Amino acid sequence: MNQGKILFSQILECLHLAQFQRCVNRYPMARASKSFSAWDQFLCMSFAQMTFRESLRDIEACLAGRSQLYAMGIRGNVTRTNLAYAGEHRDWRVFADLAAHLIVKARRLYAGDTTGLDIEQMVYALDSSTIDLCLTLFPWAKFRRTKSAIKLHTMIDLHGSIPVFISITDGSVHDVNILDAITYEAGSIYVMDRGYVDFARLHRIHRSNAFFVLRAKRNMCFYVAVSNAVDGETGLRCDQIIRLNGAKSKTDYPERLRRIRYVDPETGKSLTFITNHFELPALTVAAIYKNRWQIELFFKWIKQNLRIKAFYGTHPNAVRSQIWIAICVYLMVAIVKKQHGIKESLSRILQVLSVNVFSKEPLDQLLVTTHTRNETITICNQLSFNDF
Repeated sequence: MNQGKILFSQILECLHLAQFQRCVNRYPMARASKSFSAWDQFLCMSFAQMTFRESLRDIEACLAGRSQLYAMGIRGNVTRTNLAYAGEHRDWRVFADLAAHLIVKARRLYAGDTTGLDIEQMVYALDSSTIDLCLTLFPWAKFRRTKSAIKLHTMIDLHGSIPVFISITDGSVHDVNILDAITYEAGSIYVMDRGYVDFARLHRIHRSNAFFVLRAKRNMCFYVAVSNAVDGETGLRCDQIIRLNGAKSKTDYPERLRRIRYVDPETGKSLTFITNHFELPALTVAAIYKNRWQIELFFKWIKQNLRIKAFYGTHPNAVRSQIWIAICVYLMVAIVKKQHGIKESLSRILQVLSVNVFSKEPLDQLLVTTHTRNETITICNQLSFNDF
């Protein structure tokens, strides 16, 4: 009989209980439950994310009275009441700090991965995703007059699509405001869509000795100082050094900018980029922006594979806690994938995990592709069409 750890515990091995406890100690609970600790809450909610549970009652029904609870590390009393109380009263920043610890670990593991770009600088992609909510149940999440929503503002490291910055706000917060909350790394490149065009904030990036690449708005006022020659067969249409001459923009960004227009040979779509990086080839700038779609794939992945579009509680703290725990699960699966050298995608790992969570088979062995059919075997008594 296999006496090893169950699959759920194998995923949790990348976490150190002492590190988790330090996160808990930073934000003590005013009236903590003696029968249901923060670790119990995290394990239960991680289980819910991995196995796609629908509600707190669903979690309680799956875990209450199971002999595997001890093997999972759960020592508390798993009830709907305890889960609801912990979600409402235990500070969500506990799980945000835990995610920050996992981000450092994941980035270290994926640092050697290539971005597909022939540059040595770090490249980050920034975007947001809106999660629609019911206005009646979530009146605190202000968005529009007829519905509520929250926004998940995320910046990912293109080495492995690891999130390095996450902020959860009301749906009414404009994307560009998040630029004020980011600490920029000198020499790094930040890729954004045109929703982040704010020249005063872009100038702050420039003063931080960092670079940006983003799409230009059509109504941008500028004049061309220098026009460089381009090869039209590559899709490039112009590579210009410009200065802004709008009434406000030239004050907000008094420096030079680089404007590149590129037509995608596959789709025929014309894209215009602005950047403060003057050394990179124009085609490399276009390739950097194309890689920005990795963050769209990240949002698509977590919405399809984790439970962040429907929530177990309606309190703001419960919603934020659930999202941060979902991010922690994503990071743990990414870490385990790298540590074990698993070639499968994160989606397949999570799918296999969801139906084998109590299995004691090693994760890397469980994901080995096995062929259920052997085409070389011939069954002697099987009839063929010629026999009819």
